[in-house]
Amino acid sequence: MAEPKNDEFLDDIDMAEEEVYADEMAEIDDEALELDQLRAERDELKDRFMRALADAENARKRSDKDRREAENYGGSKLARDMLPVYDNMKRALESATDEQREVSAALLEGVELTMRELLNVFKKHGIERISPEVGDAFDPQLHQAMFEAPVPGTKAGDIIQVSAEGFMLHDRLLRPAQVGVSSTPAS
Repeated sequence: MAEPKNDEFLDDIDMAEEEVYADEMAEIDDEALELDQLRAERDELKDRFMRALADAENARKRSDKDRREAENYGGSKLARDMLPVYDNMKRALESATDEQREVSAALLEGVELTMRELLNVFKKHGIERISPEVGDAFDPQLHQAMFEAPVPGTKAGDIIQVSAEGFMLHDRLLRPAQVGVSSTPAS
């Protein structure tokens, strides 16, 4: 009879060990599950952080670009409004006859100096003249055709008259040069 008691005792020990083992395994499973959840949460937070960092970098780049554009092109409306002043001064100087130049030399010299200063201010702010010449090829990116006319000795697309100079503000067209274009057909 002593043997059965021993077997029962061993069975109890085995059962107790199995219970302890099962409890330890349950704890390990709970810890592993909690660890997996923490890793998933960490990965999600890392992803959100990286996205927020990328958004902040993109916003910084956009604001830098906007600032540069505002710096370069913010005065384009004022510059465009100043172009008729240049045109009128140029027309005034071109319309003066030799007789008027003798009588009003000081006045015309003042207008020329004012026009030169206006061009210096334009240059300082990145405004450059587009001055096509008669005979140049028409460029629709820089010129505006005001009229077409057949002119002997020219070919189609040649500039035959310049009505007004154009202007660029840095790399943008502020106003196209206004020109007349030959429509002479190819012979």
